[in-house]
Amino acid sequence: MESVGSTIFYWIIALSIVIFSVLTVTTRKILRAATYLLFVLFATAALYFKLDYEFLGSVQIAVYAGGIVVLFVFAILLTTHPGDNSKQLTSRKKFLGLVGALATAGACAWALCSRSADLFTSLPSMANPSMHRIGEAMLGTNYGQYLLPFEAVSVLLLACIIGGVVIARKR
Repeated sequence: MESVGSTIFYWIIALSIVIFSVLTVTTRKILRAATYLLFVLFATAALYFKLDYEFLGSVQIAVYAGGIVVLFVFAILLTTHPGDNSKQLTSRKKFLGLVGALATAGACAWALCSRSADLFTSLPSMANPSMHRIGEAMLGTNYGQYLLPFEAVSVLLLACIIGGVVIARKR
């Protein structure tokens, strides 16, 4: 059984992830959004450290909080005027967006609730996994492993940065 302090610390981390995620997508200043994203990534690393995954926490800080956010900031500085507010987005389809968001949240909740019994029954086989096993699960090429999505995201990030540089040069 966990201590009360550990539970409180978990909820502080979870709440900070949620708050900074919402602030990231709702702020109108783009550099401020990148800073909020940095806070989300640091809080995610704190969650990894709390779960005793020191390697994953270190990678989270070094790669994502360090490298990716720096690339975002450089892309922002190359393509926009960072002190300016972005324009207020106007859309006549806010109701449709809200319905889509609620439908997606409902589908996620249904998937989580319908599979929760299967998730908890399969946990004992993964009690105290090694870093080698986590690495194989994340970056393996077999069924249910994530090398292809990992590479697709890295190519997407590279394309975004190249596109930002091209747009900046055309100005």
